[in-house]
Amino acid sequence: MFEPWLQRWALVPDGEPIITPGSRLLPVRFADAPAMLKIALDTDEKYGNRLMTWWDGDGAAQVLAHHEDGLLLERAMGRRSLMHMALNGEDDTATRIMCTALAHLHAPRPTPPPPLVELAPWFASLRMAAAEHGGAYAVSLQAAEALLADPQEIVVLHGDMHHDNVLDFGTRGWLAIDPKRVRGERGFDYANLICNPDLPTAADPERVRRQVEVIVEVAKLDRRRVLQWVLAFAGLSAAWFLEDDQQERATGQLSVAHIAALLLEG
Repeated sequence: MFEPWLQRWALVPDGEPIITPGSRLLPVRFADAPAMLKIALDTDEKYGNRLMTWWDGDGAAQVLAHHEDGLLLERAMGRRSLMHMALNGEDDTATRIMCTALAHLHAPRPTPPPPLVELAPWFASLRMAAAEHGGAYAVSLQAAEALLADPQEIVVLHGDMHHDNVLDFGTRGWLAIDPKRVRGERGFDYANLICNPDLPTAADPERVRRQVEVIVEVAKLDRRRVLQWVLAFAGLSAAWFLEDDQQERATGQLSVAHIAALLLEG
């Protein structure tokens, strides 16, 4: 799979392949510098590659070359991890770093972006879960529908902003990888900083409250609207887990939705 791109760009393999559901990655050296070769396997990943090219290294990893399904990126060589920071007393700092990356990604560009999809259809899974199960799913859907009916500050979104999608690029700072191809209200991107299902402390009520305050301060967003996005996104994330028959993870996300709902009432 990698061979055509290794030849095209004169790359030397520099590590073991990394397998993800939507792509195949290989650490390489390009002109004797570390790089990462990514081959997109599905449509979202292919459009995500085009979006990375459009961002041109501003808030995201720099694209060194792009051809068809192949993408060559600068490689993150820094040793710091936002997940490690979030779990070891630096949660505020990790959130601030992701907010800074998002500010760059959301900024206007002089050229139009590649083709995008709208945010509202993303919530189809939540609509189905609410119709079938009601309860917390219905509460999350109500918040989502209200937000989607009155969108504010429409931008090109990252779509999957979390602690493992912003990496340490050393002197280049913290930069994003692996975007989706979606456009919508910028507040959506901040909800995943709170909801991240891979973060063991995601359903800690004090952690949710505190990180919402950090986002409000750094991103200059309305606190109530941030909580509404957390409520909406947590329900959507739970619905996705439900579709994958991961009930325990769905329940964890519904716990985050419940916390957001309580904070909205307070």
